[in-house]
Amino acid sequence: MDIQSAPHGINVVLETSDGQVVIGRFDSATPFTAVLHDCDVHALAAGEDAEQYIRTAATYGVAVNQRDAEVPCRSIRRVRLLGEIAKLA
Repeated sequence: MDIQSAPHGINVVLETSDGQVVIGRFDSATPFTAVLHDCDVHALAAGEDAEQYIRTAATYGVAVNQRDAEVPCRSIRRVRLLGEIAKLA
């Protein structure tokens, strides 16, 4: 899925080229930025596993630390729906 086809109002997971994971409720996207609300913006530490962090959010919920986030579309390398992420066992 690309950010332009993400469904409005659904929680999405964005992985960026600069090592961030942004999880939030998708609002809109232009060719330049994607806007999400009620977000967890997380900069991955060296060696931290993005998939483990994402699966934790899928299991326990989004740890909102930022009301709104604008993510440059050119930095988005992967887009997924949070509801489709496998939960922790």
